[in-house]
Amino acid sequence: MTAPLAGLLRLQRGRSSASGKQLLGLSSLNNDILSQSCRNYRAVLCTELTKPLIIRNLPSPSLQLHEVRVGVHYCGVNFADILACKGLYQEKHCLPFTPGMEFSGMVMETGAKVSTVQEGDRVIGVTGTSAMAEECVTDQKMLWPIPEGVSYEEAAALPVSYGTAILALEHRARTQPGETVLVTAAAGATGLAAIDVAANVLKSKVIAAAGSDHKCNLTLQKGAAHSVNYTQGSLKEEVKKLTDNRGVNVVLDAVGGDIFKEALHSLAWEGRIVVVGFAGGAIPSVPANLLLLKNVSALGVFWGRYREEDFPVFSSSISSALWYCQERRIQPHVGAVFNLEEVNEAFSRVTQRKSTGKVVISIK
Repeated sequence: MTAPLAGLLRLQRGRSSASGKQLLGLSSLNNDILSQSCRNYRAVLCTELTKPLIIRNLPSPSLQLHEVRVGVHYCGVNFADILACKGLYQEKHCLPFTPGMEFSGMVMETGAKVSTVQEGDRVIGVTGTSAMAEECVTDQKMLWPIPEGVSYEEAAALPVSYGTAILALEHRARTQPGETVLVTAAAGATGLAAIDVAANVLKSKVIAAAGSDHKCNLTLQKGAAHSVNYTQGSLKEEVKKLTDNRGVNVVLDAVGGDIFKEALHSLAWEGRIVVVGFAGGAIPSVPANLLLLKNVSALGVFWGRYREEDFPVFSSSISSALWYCQERRIQPHVGAVFNLEEVNEAFSRVTQRKSTGKVVISIK
């Protein structure tokens, strides 16, 4: 065999070997893709509005460039989730969908252009839906690292409740040390968060208003200076007694209806009332003459809207909550933990007003 022919045969064999390796690589890649597409995870599904939720296995979706797959450990239950599953929330979702707005967990996989987190990181995340599942895929910017010393359970209780409380008290009401803050629905998730932030971070004096003696006692344990059971008398009159007729500087109201009206009348000169929800079901009207006579301000906080309108403020509220928790300046109160299969019982606990603090679902 001539030298040129032998060289050509060697070159062909080399190319054949390289092609074989390429085919082997492609085969391996295809197997990875097939394995990914065949992997399932359990998730809560709302298939029909107002009907019980179900658990189903869903295929794991592939990741986009900036997306992250998180293995969920805990998911918070919010009143907004319940409204969404009844078709009553301001943001409508196409059926079927997985509810859940906040979660804690560990990063499983990252997209090609993710730079903020890596596999194995502990994170909390915020999403419009899809958190009540074993896996959640979200954009990297919607994840925040969980500091050392903060548990997954604690972390899952932070975003919505503490984010709302921090935005309402710090950003909107500009609450100052020494001011008096009235919190309604004070034993709920946002209520206890507001007490925690107002009393222990902002160093304000807190009057907690709740619907039972048991709930009132809990608010006192969590840092409130006084409590009022508003099922046993006039909230306005009780606040007058507790403030020597001066009124309160700030109100955080999550009830609405007549409670809102009494709280509004309880404001001091240049007081601020911040509306964060209508747990009582009735949306009140605001008497504008009262705003004028007392020079008071009526404000609103739709925490989730900040995600689109002012993301730095939104993100700061979550980062602050994590920092306060790491410093042990706040201590989230988890009132009940349910398994994924008990999601309907978890929802009932909230709707029947049997819950105190945050209700969470344990996934892992």
